[in-house]
Amino acid sequence: MVTEEKKQKSGIYLLPNLFTTAGLFAGFYAVVAAIRGDFESAAIAIFIAMIMDGLDGRIARMTNTQSAFGAEYDSLADMVSFGLAPALVVYQWALLSMGKVGWMVAFIYAACGALRLARFNTQVGISDKRYFQGLPSPAAAACIAGWVWAGTNNGLSESVATGVALPLTFACGILMVSTLRYHSFKELDLRGKVPFVVMLVLVLVFALVATDPPLILFAGFLIYAISGPILTLTKLKQHKSDRK
Repeated sequence: MVTEEKKQKSGIYLLPNLFTTAGLFAGFYAVVAAIRGDFESAAIAIFIAMIMDGLDGRIARMTNTQSAFGAEYDSLADMVSFGLAPALVVYQWALLSMGKVGWMVAFIYAACGALRLARFNTQVGISDKRYFQGLPSPAAAACIAGWVWAGTNNGLSESVATGVALPLTFACGILMVSTLRYHSFKELDLRGKVPFVVMLVLVLVFALVATDPPLILFAGFLIYAISGPILTLTKLKQHKSDRK
């Protein structure tokens, strides 16, 4: 009996970790695709990794298969998919011609991604679940991948691609390690009932994304990245007015 219990405790849950592995595979594939010059596939792979990252946690909670191993594995997979992969993809696509400046900016992004994940892991259970402190690494990766995808899809010149990619990559890295607040949307009740108009809005959103997926996704995540400073300034102003 004791041996069976030990075996049960030492095992891992298969279902959520399968999705984490799928996300890790997508992140690794993004790097491989970028090395061979297929930047569109590389960008799409990062977005697929985002979907897998969103599913593994929800499935673990729904099936009651959460574990310390799963949390650590998910964090390591995120570092590959949203830290290293976007940095290497954007470097190969637009920053390679910048020499040392290019790879240093890419490294700063990757390092900030690691720091963001480490800070997030230490704040689990003590931070306000309604907000993220700093730009979440999947959203930062989506900004980078969105620009690569949009640029590749629209045939942008190298100067334009690099001119935007350099400050964007640096800014996303700094926003990840900032103390700015971002909505987590974790308070949304996906199981509860919603007004009919909400479904209509979702249909319109899907239709909008379908018109030009790379450009709309890039714009959407860029707006989310900008929302952090705006939200933080709004909260500070409210706090100051309340004190008066």
